[in-house]
Amino acid sequence: MAYGFNPENVWSPGARAFSQGVIAGEGVTLYITGQVAWDADSKVVGEGDIEAQTHQTFRNIQTIVEAAGGTLEDLVALTIYFLDRAHLPAIQEVRRHYIETPGAPASTAVQVSGLVIPELLVEITPVALIPHKRFKRPEG
Repeated sequence: MAYGFNPENVWSPGARAFSQGVIAGEGVTLYITGQVAWDADSKVVGEGDIEAQTHQTFRNIQTIVEAAGGTLEDLVALTIYFLDRAHLPAIQEVRRHYIETPGAPASTAVQVSGLVIPELLVEITPVALIPHKRFKRPEG
């Protein structure tokens, strides 16, 4: 299990569901490809709707982590790519729905000019640390 922390003399993440630092414990590191709001048929979920797209992105992440025996609590890092600065509060609100604080993963948010197709508004690249006792090698 990872341990997220926020030292007193560094700016506070507040309720934004991330930690300034994360110490990874023992386990299997799972590197996940950047996830977007595609369903299982590669169709965009929530075209034009940042909240719907962020929910679908986290559902995809959850499915992948669970396939390896983990939970969203095992996330140790997130890199969030988004198009519009005005979308950041909605992305943060949806993230709080899936990620508990304290102990949230380290997080970086990067505004970009575009993603793989124009209909996508957000992409999240996570890293998880799954404890050995829960890890299972995924099939497929």
